[in-house]
Amino acid sequence: MTNEPTGNYLVSSAIGSDGKLALFEAVNTGGVGAHGLPAPPGLDPLFSQGSIGVSAAKRFVANVNHNFWPIGKPVSSGGEFPTSLAINKAGTRLCAVNAGQINGVSCYQFDSLFGLSPIKNSIRSLGLNQTTPATGPPNTPSQIIFSQDEKQLIVSVKAGYLAVWDINSDGSLSKTYKTVSGGVLPFSLNHIPGKNALLASDPGVGYDIFDLEASTGRAAGVSTPIPNQGANCWSVYSKESKHFYVIDVGKSVITEVAVTSSLNSSIVKQYSVVPDGPIDSDVATVGKHDFIYSLAANVTGLSVYSVNGAGKAAVYQRLDVAGPAKAAKLPINRTNVQGMATFIE
Repeated sequence: MTNEPTGNYLVSSAIGSDGKLALFEAVNTGGVGAHGLPAPPGLDPLFSQGSIGVSAAKRFVANVNHNFWPIGKPVSSGGEFPTSLAINKAGTRLCAVNAGQINGVSCYQFDSLFGLSPIKNSIRSLGLNQTTPATGPPNTPSQIIFSQDEKQLIVSVKAGYLAVWDINSDGSLSKTYKTVSGGVLPFSLNHIPGKNALLASDPGVGYDIFDLEASTGRAAGVSTPIPNQGANCWSVYSKESKHFYVIDVGKSVITEVAVTSSLNSSIVKQYSVVPDGPIDSDVATVGKHDFIYSLAANVTGLSVYSVNGAGKAAVYQRLDVAGPAKAAKLPINRTNVQGMATFIE
Protein backbone atom coordinates (compact mmCIF):
# COMPACT_ATOMS: atom_id res chain seq x y z
CA MET A 1 0.00 0.00 0.00
CA THR A 2 1.15 3.54 -0.72
CA ASN A 3 -0.80 4.54 2.42
CA GLU A 4 -0.68 8.22 1.46
CA PRO A 5 -2.92 10.67 3.34
CA THR A 6 -4.06 12.08 -0.01
CA GLY A 7 -5.15 8.68 -1.32
CA ASN A 8 -4.24 5.05 -0.75
CA TYR A 9 -3.24 2.84 -3.67
CA LEU A 10 -2.57 -0.88 -3.77
CA VAL A 11 0.50 -1.52 -5.94
CA SER A 12 0.77 -4.97 -7.51
CA SER A 13 3.58 -6.74 -9.34
CA ALA A 14 3.56 -9.83 -11.51
CA ILE A 15 5.68 -12.77 -10.34
CA GLY A 16 7.48 -14.42 -13.25
CA SER A 17 8.22 -18.12 -13.66
CA ASP A 18 11.74 -17.35 -12.43
CA GLY A 19 10.43 -15.68 -9.27
CA LYS A 20 11.33 -12.16 -10.37
CA LEU A 21 8.93 -9.23 -10.14
CA ALA A 22 7.64 -6.81 -12.76
CA LEU A 23 5.49 -3.86 -11.72
CA PHE A 24 1.92 -4.35 -12.93
CA GLU A 25 -0.59 -1.75 -11.74
CA ALA A 26 -1.72 0.58 -8.96
CA VAL A 27 -5.37 0.43 -7.88
CA ASN A 28 -7.10 3.16 -5.88
CA THR A 29 -8.54 1.62 -2.70
CA GLY A 30 -11.05 4.42 -2.31
CA GLY A 31 -9.59 5.45 1.02
CA VAL A 32 -6.72 7.38 2.52
CA GLY A 33 -3.65 6.34 4.47
CA ALA A 34 -2.48 7.24 7.95
CA HIS A 35 0.69 7.27 10.02
CA GLY A 36 1.10 6.57 13.70
CA LEU A 37 2.57 8.98 16.21
CA PRO A 38 4.88 10.50 17.39
CA ALA A 39 6.52 12.78 14.83
CA PRO A 40 8.76 12.79 12.89
CA PRO A 41 7.33 9.86 10.95
CA GLY A 42 9.52 6.80 10.52
CA LEU A 43 9.23 3.59 8.54
CA ASP A 44 6.36 1.21 9.44
CA PRO A 45 3.49 3.72 9.72
CA LEU A 46 0.92 1.24 11.08
CA PHE A 47 3.23 -0.54 13.58
CA SER A 48 1.97 -3.86 12.21
CA GLN A 49 2.30 -6.99 10.12
CA GLY A 50 -0.59 -8.21 7.98
CA SER A 51 -2.12 -4.96 6.72
CA ILE A 52 -2.73 -6.66 3.35
CA GLY A 53 -4.37 -10.07 3.12
CA VAL A 54 -4.90 -12.46 0.22
CA SER A 55 -7.28 -15.39 0.04
CA ALA A 56 -6.29 -17.98 -2.53
CA ALA A 57 -9.65 -19.71 -2.14
CA LYS A 58 -11.70 -16.64 -3.05
CA ARG A 59 -9.00 -14.69 -4.88
CA PHE A 60 -9.47 -11.32 -3.32
CA VAL A 61 -7.20 -8.81 -1.68
CA ALA A 62 -8.04 -6.96 1.51
CA ASN A 63 -6.15 -3.86 2.50
CA VAL A 64 -6.36 -1.92 5.70
CA ASN A 65 -6.31 1.86 5.63
CA HIS A 66 -7.62 4.70 7.76
CA ASN A 67 -11.21 4.21 8.95
CA PHE A 68 -12.16 1.30 6.68
CA TRP A 69 -10.79 -1.71 4.90
CA PRO A 70 -12.20 -2.38 1.45
CA ILE A 71 -12.66 -5.49 -0.63
CA GLY A 72 -14.20 -3.95 -3.70
CA LYS A 73 -16.27 -1.67 -1.48
CA PRO A 74 -15.25 0.01 1.79
CA VAL A 75 -16.61 -1.47 5.01
CA SER A 76 -16.28 0.01 8.49
CA SER A 77 -13.54 -1.67 10.53
CA GLY A 78 -15.30 -0.89 13.80
CA GLY A 79 -12.54 1.48 14.83
CA GLU A 80 -10.47 4.45 13.72
CA PHE A 81 -7.01 3.02 12.96
CA PRO A 82 -7.18 -0.52 11.49
CA THR A 83 -3.74 -2.06 11.15
CA SER A 84 -3.89 -5.81 10.47
CA LEU A 85 -6.31 -8.44 9.22
CA ALA A 86 -6.68 -12.21 9.14
CA ILE A 87 -8.51 -14.35 6.58
CA ASN A 88 -9.55 -17.93 7.31
CA LYS A 89 -8.43 -20.81 5.08
CA ALA A 90 -11.78 -21.05 3.29
CA GLY A 91 -11.77 -17.34 2.51
CA THR A 92 -15.19 -16.93 4.10
CA ARG A 93 -14.30 -15.00 7.25
CA LEU A 94 -12.14 -11.96 7.95
CA CYS A 95 -11.15 -10.36 11.22
CA ALA A 96 -9.42 -7.00 11.70
CA VAL A 97 -7.65 -5.38 14.61
CA ASN A 98 -7.78 -1.66 15.30
CA ALA A 99 -5.17 0.38 17.10
CA GLY A 100 -6.08 3.96 18.00
CA GLN A 101 -8.38 5.22 20.73
CA ILE A 102 -11.07 2.67 19.83
CA ASN A 103 -8.95 -0.46 19.80
CA GLY A 104 -9.92 -4.10 19.51
CA VAL A 105 -11.07 -6.70 17.00
CA SER A 106 -14.08 -7.20 14.73
CA CYS A 107 -15.01 -10.04 12.37
CA TYR A 108 -16.96 -10.33 9.12
CA GLN A 109 -18.49 -13.00 6.95
CA PHE A 110 -17.50 -12.86 3.27
CA ASP A 111 -19.79 -13.79 0.42
CA SER A 112 -18.67 -13.51 -3.21
CA LEU A 113 -22.07 -12.05 -4.16
CA PHE A 114 -22.92 -9.86 -1.17
CA GLY A 115 -19.44 -8.96 0.07
CA LEU A 116 -18.74 -8.43 3.77
CA SER A 117 -21.25 -8.50 6.60
CA PRO A 118 -20.46 -8.07 10.32
CA ILE A 119 -20.58 -11.17 12.51
CA LYS A 120 -22.76 -10.65 15.57
CA ASN A 121 -20.94 -10.47 18.91
CA SER A 122 -17.50 -10.30 17.31
CA ILE A 123 -16.55 -6.73 18.25
CA ARG A 124 -14.24 -7.01 21.24
CA SER A 125 -12.09 -4.40 22.96
CA LEU A 126 -8.39 -4.64 23.80
CA GLY A 127 -8.76 -1.89 26.38
CA LEU A 128 -5.52 -0.13 25.51
CA ASN A 129 -4.99 3.49 26.55
CA GLN A 130 -4.38 4.93 23.09
CA THR A 131 -4.83 7.87 20.71
CA THR A 132 -5.97 8.23 17.10
CA PRO A 133 -3.71 7.95 15.16
CA ALA A 134 -2.11 5.35 17.41
CA THR A 135 0.96 6.32 19.43
CA GLY A 136 3.66 3.68 19.36
CA PRO A 137 5.11 1.30 18.53
CA PRO A 138 4.86 0.21 22.22
CA ASN A 139 1.38 -0.46 23.61
CA THR A 140 -0.17 -1.09 20.18
CA PRO A 141 -1.49 -4.29 18.58
CA SER A 142 0.74 -5.72 15.86
CA GLN A 143 -0.85 -8.66 14.07
CA ILE A 144 -4.08 -10.63 14.12
CA ILE A 145 -4.20 -14.31 13.07
CA PHE A 146 -6.40 -17.38 13.39
CA SER A 147 -5.07 -20.36 15.31
CA GLN A 148 -4.18 -23.32 13.10
CA ASP A 149 -7.47 -25.06 13.94
CA GLU A 150 -9.32 -21.72 13.53
CA LYS A 151 -10.91 -22.07 16.97
CA GLN A 152 -9.12 -19.04 18.38
CA LEU A 153 -8.32 -15.49 17.30
CA ILE A 154 -4.90 -14.23 18.38
CA VAL A 155 -3.52 -10.69 18.53
CA SER A 156 0.05 -9.76 19.43
CA VAL A 157 0.24 -6.69 21.65
CA LYS A 158 3.47 -4.76 22.03
CA ALA A 159 3.12 -4.75 25.80
CA GLY A 160 4.46 -8.23 26.49
CA TYR A 161 1.50 -10.48 25.69
CA LEU A 162 -0.85 -12.13 23.22
CA ALA A 163 -4.61 -11.58 23.45
CA VAL A 164 -6.52 -14.79 22.63
CA TRP A 165 -10.28 -15.02 22.03
CA ASP A 166 -12.18 -18.29 21.61
CA ILE A 167 -14.25 -18.48 18.41
CA ASN A 168 -17.74 -19.93 18.81
CA SER A 169 -19.45 -22.09 16.18
CA ASP A 170 -21.44 -19.10 14.89
CA GLY A 171 -18.29 -17.00 14.46
CA SER A 172 -18.88 -14.88 17.55
CA LEU A 173 -16.02 -14.36 20.02
CA SER A 174 -15.66 -14.99 23.73
CA LYS A 175 -16.54 -11.89 25.74
CA THR A 176 -13.03 -11.49 27.12
CA TYR A 177 -9.61 -12.55 25.93
CA LYS A 178 -7.06 -14.79 27.60
CA THR A 179 -3.62 -13.29 28.11
CA VAL A 180 -0.52 -15.23 27.09
CA SER A 181 2.42 -13.39 28.62
CA GLY A 182 5.87 -13.28 27.05
CA GLY A 183 8.39 -11.14 25.27
CA VAL A 184 8.85 -7.40 25.43
CA LEU A 185 7.20 -6.11 22.25
CA PRO A 186 5.84 -9.18 20.41
CA PHE A 187 5.19 -8.09 16.85
CA SER A 188 4.69 -10.51 13.94
CA LEU A 189 3.13 -13.95 14.38
CA ASN A 190 4.01 -17.14 12.48
CA HIS A 191 2.68 -20.63 13.15
CA ILE A 192 5.32 -23.24 13.97
CA PRO A 193 4.45 -26.25 11.77
CA GLY A 194 3.20 -29.28 13.66
CA LYS A 195 2.97 -27.46 16.99
CA ASN A 196 0.40 -25.34 18.77
CA ALA A 197 2.99 -22.63 19.03
CA LEU A 198 3.99 -19.33 17.47
CA LEU A 199 7.18 -17.48 16.62
CA ALA A 200 6.95 -13.73 17.08
CA SER A 201 9.51 -11.14 16.09
CA ASP A 202 10.23 -8.79 18.99
CA PRO A 203 12.02 -5.44 18.55
CA GLY A 204 12.51 -5.36 22.30
CA VAL A 205 14.75 -8.42 22.33
CA GLY A 206 14.92 -10.38 19.05
CA TYR A 207 12.20 -13.02 18.82
CA ASP A 208 9.81 -14.94 21.07
CA ILE A 209 8.39 -18.45 20.95
CA PHE A 210 4.94 -18.85 22.46
CA ASP A 211 4.02 -22.40 23.45
CA LEU A 212 0.23 -22.40 23.60
CA GLU A 213 0.22 -25.88 25.12
CA ALA A 214 3.00 -25.58 27.68
CA SER A 215 3.58 -28.68 29.83
CA THR A 216 2.85 -26.59 32.90
CA GLY A 217 -0.65 -26.10 31.60
CA ARG A 218 -0.04 -22.37 31.34
CA ALA A 219 0.79 -20.97 27.93
CA ALA A 220 3.85 -18.76 27.95
CA GLY A 221 6.46 -17.11 25.76
CA VAL A 222 10.24 -17.51 25.80
CA SER A 223 12.46 -14.79 24.33
CA THR A 224 15.74 -15.17 22.46
CA PRO A 225 18.03 -12.18 21.90
CA ILE A 226 19.32 -11.37 18.43
CA PRO A 227 22.77 -9.76 18.75
CA ASN A 228 23.06 -6.10 17.73
CA GLN A 229 19.42 -5.88 16.70
CA GLY A 230 17.89 -2.63 15.55
CA ALA A 231 14.18 -3.38 15.15
CA ASN A 232 13.15 -6.98 14.41
CA CYS A 233 9.50 -6.41 13.60
CA TRP A 234 8.57 -8.89 10.84
CA SER A 235 9.01 -12.58 10.17
CA VAL A 236 8.18 -15.25 7.60
CA TYR A 237 8.50 -19.03 7.31
CA SER A 238 9.89 -21.03 4.37
CA LYS A 239 8.78 -24.59 3.67
CA GLU A 240 11.88 -25.06 1.52
CA SER A 241 14.39 -24.42 4.32
CA LYS A 242 11.96 -25.22 7.16
CA HIS A 243 13.31 -22.12 8.86
CA PHE A 244 11.98 -18.73 9.94
CA TYR A 245 13.38 -15.39 8.78
CA VAL A 246 13.22 -12.50 11.24
CA ILE A 247 13.46 -9.09 9.60
CA ASP A 248 15.27 -6.10 11.12
CA VAL A 249 14.39 -2.79 9.47
CA GLY A 250 16.77 -0.83 11.68
CA LYS A 251 19.90 -2.70 10.65
CA SER A 252 18.70 -4.07 7.28
CA VAL A 253 19.49 -7.58 8.50
CA ILE A 254 17.53 -10.81 8.05
CA THR A 255 18.13 -13.48 10.69
CA GLU A 256 17.45 -17.11 9.80
CA VAL A 257 16.12 -19.11 12.77
CA ALA A 258 15.68 -22.87 13.22
CA VAL A 259 13.06 -24.22 15.63
CA THR A 260 13.06 -27.87 16.75
CA SER A 261 10.08 -30.09 17.51
CA SER A 262 10.73 -29.43 21.20
CA LEU A 263 10.52 -25.67 20.49
CA ASN A 264 14.20 -25.04 21.10
CA SER A 265 15.58 -22.49 18.66
CA SER A 266 18.88 -21.26 17.28
CA ILE A 267 20.16 -18.62 14.91
CA VAL A 268 21.34 -20.26 11.68
CA LYS A 269 22.72 -17.25 9.82
CA GLN A 270 22.33 -13.51 9.41
CA TYR A 271 22.15 -11.72 6.07
CA SER A 272 22.92 -8.05 5.50
CA VAL A 273 20.53 -6.51 2.98
CA VAL A 274 21.69 -2.89 3.25
CA PRO A 275 20.27 -0.47 2.12
CA ASP A 276 16.84 -2.10 1.74
CA GLY A 277 15.26 -1.34 5.12
CA PRO A 278 12.89 -4.31 4.69
CA ILE A 279 9.56 -4.29 6.51
CA ASP A 280 6.45 -6.33 5.56
CA SER A 281 7.39 -9.56 3.78
CA ASP A 282 5.84 -12.76 2.46
CA VAL A 283 7.09 -16.09 1.09
CA ALA A 284 5.91 -17.59 -2.19
CA THR A 285 6.88 -20.88 -3.81
CA VAL A 286 7.62 -20.54 -7.51
CA GLY A 287 8.26 -23.89 -9.15
CA LYS A 288 10.17 -25.75 -6.45
CA HIS A 289 11.86 -22.73 -4.91
CA ASP A 290 10.88 -20.33 -2.14
CA PHE A 291 11.37 -16.59 -2.47
CA ILE A 292 11.00 -13.94 0.23
CA TYR A 293 9.27 -10.85 -1.15
CA SER A 294 9.95 -7.77 0.98
CA LEU A 295 8.78 -4.20 0.96
CA ALA A 296 12.12 -2.38 0.94
CA ALA A 297 10.77 0.75 2.58
CA ASN A 298 14.07 2.53 3.02
CA VAL A 299 14.60 2.68 -0.75
CA THR A 300 10.88 2.74 -1.67
CA GLY A 301 11.16 -0.47 -3.60
CA LEU A 302 10.69 -4.22 -3.54
CA SER A 303 13.36 -6.79 -2.78
CA VAL A 304 13.37 -10.49 -3.57
CA TYR A 305 15.53 -12.91 -1.60
CA SER A 306 16.02 -16.47 -2.84
CA VAL A 307 15.91 -18.99 0.02
CA ASN A 308 18.10 -21.63 -1.69
CA GLY A 309 17.71 -24.08 1.19
CA ALA A 310 18.86 -23.81 4.80
CA GLY A 311 21.52 -21.19 5.46
CA LYS A 312 21.85 -20.17 1.82
CA ALA A 313 19.52 -17.20 1.30
CA ALA A 314 20.70 -14.48 -1.07
CA VAL A 315 19.54 -11.21 -2.62
CA TYR A 316 17.89 -12.16 -5.91
CA GLN A 317 16.31 -8.94 -7.22
CA ARG A 318 15.82 -5.31 -6.27
CA LEU A 319 13.00 -3.44 -7.99
CA ASP A 320 12.58 0.33 -7.83
CA VAL A 321 9.05 1.56 -7.17
CA ALA A 322 9.70 5.24 -6.47
CA GLY A 323 10.91 6.04 -10.00
CA PRO A 324 8.02 4.45 -11.91
CA ALA A 325 5.54 5.91 -9.39
CA LYS A 326 6.93 9.39 -9.96
CA ALA A 327 6.71 8.93 -13.73
CA ALA A 328 3.07 7.89 -13.33
CA LYS A 329 2.44 10.85 -10.97
CA LEU A 330 1.54 8.44 -8.17
CA PRO A 331 2.38 9.93 -4.75
CA ILE A 332 4.56 7.58 -2.71
CA ASN A 333 6.79 8.06 0.33
CA ARG A 334 9.21 5.71 2.07
CA THR A 335 7.74 6.52 5.49
CA ASN A 336 4.16 5.74 4.43
CA VAL A 337 4.39 2.50 2.43
CA GLN A 338 3.13 -0.60 4.25
CA GLY A 339 2.03 -4.19 3.63
CA MET A 340 3.00 -7.20 1.52
CA ALA A 341 1.10 -10.28 0.37
CA THR A 342 1.68 -12.81 -2.40
CA PHE A 343 -0.74 -14.83 -4.49
CA ILE A 344 0.25 -17.71 -6.77
CA GLU A 345 -2.36 -19.28 -9.06
